[in-house]
Amino acid sequence: MKKSFLFISFFLSFFGAGNLLHSQSVVKIHSHNDYNQSIPFWDAYSNGASSIEADIFLRDNNLYVAHDQQNITTSRTLESLYLQPLETALKMKYKKEQPLFLLIDIKTEAEPTLNKLISILKKYKTITENQNIKIIISGNRPNAEQYSKYPDFIYFDFQELGKSISKENWEKVATVSVDFKKYSKWNGLGRLTEEDYKNVSAVVSQAKATSRPFRFWGAPDTKSAWKAFSELGVDIINTDKPYNCVQYLETLPKRLVTASNFSKVYKPTYKTDQKDTPVKNVILLIGDGNGLSQISSAVLANSGALSVTQLKSIGFIKTQSADDFTTDSAAAGTALATGQKTNNRAIGTDSLRKPIPNILEILQQKKFSTAVITTDEITGATPASFYAHREERSDTEGISKDLVNSKLNLFVGGGASTFKNTALDSKFKLLAAVKDLQTVDKDTVGVFIAPGRVPSVLEGRGNLLAEATKYSLEFLNKKNKPFFLMVEGAQIDSFGHVNNAAGIVAETIDFDTAITEALIFADKNEGTLVIVTADHETSGFAIPQGNVKKHKIEGDFITNDHTATMVPIFSYGPHSQDFQGVYENNEVFNKILSLLK
Repeated sequence: MKKSFLFISFFLSFFGAGNLLHSQSVVKIHSHNDYNQSIPFWDAYSNGASSIEADIFLRDNNLYVAHDQQNITTSRTLESLYLQPLETALKMKYKKEQPLFLLIDIKTEAEPTLNKLISILKKYKTITENQNIKIIISGNRPNAEQYSKYPDFIYFDFQELGKSISKENWEKVATVSVDFKKYSKWNGLGRLTEEDYKNVSAVVSQAKATSRPFRFWGAPDTKSAWKAFSELGVDIINTDKPYNCVQYLETLPKRLVTASNFSKVYKPTYKTDQKDTPVKNVILLIGDGNGLSQISSAVLANSGALSVTQLKSIGFIKTQSADDFTTDSAAAGTALATGQKTNNRAIGTDSLRKPIPNILEILQQKKFSTAVITTDEITGATPASFYAHREERSDTEGISKDLVNSKLNLFVGGGASTFKNTALDSKFKLLAAVKDLQTVDKDTVGVFIAPGRVPSVLEGRGNLLAEATKYSLEFLNKKNKPFFLMVEGAQIDSFGHVNNAAGIVAETIDFDTAITEALIFADKNEGTLVIVTADHETSGFAIPQGNVKKHKIEGDFITNDHTATMVPIFSYGPHSQDFQGVYENNEVFNKILSLLK
């Protein structure tokens, strides 16, 4: 009785009580037919599987591991493939504290095969006396009422859910498993039907009542299936892909997110949209790393709509740099700002490293007011592309000098500490907060929103980007001059680089609040053209599953770097139709200038 209590207590603490998403600490990954792995045992064990299966056949008084009798090879014995490697791992103290189920699926006659197995196991006391290892018999088993007669180190997989056995024999049951196909024909793609979900949920609940770890066999083996089983509370997940399954479930808590910030969708008036009337002001909003999937994730997490998705003029731009298939932010920002493709890492210089004028400098000569806003440091690649000229994006000292010497009327961004020993305050009136833009009467002002890196939305940045956009537009409008404002939502890219889905969703939704302010201003001030695009996509972001009503998104990634995929461009206001179609990123510059003649 004491032993049974300890066994049950161990599994209750190990597997936990949650019915929703299990973390890797409470879900076992079962390497099904492990002997088919390129390196049996080690592939699964080293990659985090905590339950490993071997099918055994008794032949010529030896135990062989194979899928069927025809595939038996004399070199592939239970000892050579599993017992000896496991003993080696334990002696090396490799993952010595990791609980492990060694599931032995008997394919030949139950009792003689099991007796032979016991005789072999007695040679491996390192295994049989290890409290973290359970040897579990599946497949052909003796009658359940005989379980108690077997040694302490032998346990059984119980497959007759609902059948009662004596308390003494039940103490020998380590796991419960059933054939998934008895409850559903789901192939692991898409989702369970409502009826199948009820059937599968019911059997999981029934199995949970046994207080034994539960497993489906014959189950679909896909990411969608792993996620569904994890959410249903299945304790042990069958897979022929242990590495992929472990990685998927370990990262799922970071990739499965529920939105915590929202964008109130603004429906434009469309009064001047797509009209052939003069353009006076331009607001260019750049979501760094903001590809179509990033936008889609924010749309779906924000109840199915954003302000940007209300726009009718939509196109796609190609982002390749002059020297690479995949651009960085410097080359992409320079292409948008100057109309010339350049090499990666270049800021406002061409492929021959010569300075080229950017659109703000050109418009400054035409008496336009100009401004740059970013949630990056103000010397970051994208904002710098609109005022600086440097061969190398990491030349922060040179870029900061270019800001001091620029003719910008306004900047908002992080990185105040970079300018401690510069004459920046002799050129710009430095304000303490973006709200101070409402009362300032200087022509050139700056607002540092952080001494270094700007906090993210998840770190409590709040509505700073939207407020900066709103107050900057008011500041520029009071000058009674045409203006060009660039607004960057920089940290969509930052979270893409670290494969953080929660950050991507939060920053993309936040970026939409800035778009909302731009659209509201455009509707109140005729002649304002709003353009929303990205410099590139980051991470190969995808959204395989989610729940619109619950604001939930599952994200997935193919890289930690940028990709070469096209990015969308949205536009609103007079001549917004001119930005439709598919074209190179440097053409945005020419399209804008052609409208401001």
